[in-house]
Amino acid sequence: MQGKTIRESRVILSHLMLPEDTNPAGNVHGGVIMKYIDNAAGVVAVRHARKLCVTASVDRLDFHNPVFIGNLLIIKASLNLVGSTSAEVGVRVEAEDVLTGKIRHVVSAYLTFVALDDQMRPTTMPPLILENDEERRRNKEAIDRRKVRLAEKQKEKICQHSPELCP
Repeated sequence: MQGKTIRESRVILSHLMLPEDTNPAGNVHGGVIMKYIDNAAGVVAVRHARKLCVTASVDRLDFHNPVFIGNLLIIKASLNLVGSTSAEVGVRVEAEDVLTGKIRHVVSAYLTFVALDDQMRPTTMPPLILENDEERRRNKEAIDRRKVRLAEKQKEKICQHSPELCP
């Protein structure tokens, strides 16, 4: 299977935030932003695999700044790591005040997607071709995050089968 570069699948999506996206305080709902994060990351995974991909996990989300009605939500998503059947997609969300041009970092997230075959079973993904030092750095950090995720998953299995071993 031929490898693909990060630039072949990355996306930048923009959405104008409207009143239906907000809570009574006038802030955009975190869930609205999370949906856009998942959609953008999913597009990246599908563009890379050219197969149906589903969300397997989302790492922690910390919202740094609010988003308001009239802000332009900018979602930047690209691959960090590709395994045999799964991939980590990094997403950075910014909010632009279109009147002033000021851009604020809202949230960043890492999502893991699994590619599926026609029988809805995990299937192989093309390998990732890293082209520069920044991509290699992001890939190394993703490998470290993957190790942590796998260790946490193993701990969860142990706790399910032997709750007396867990706090």
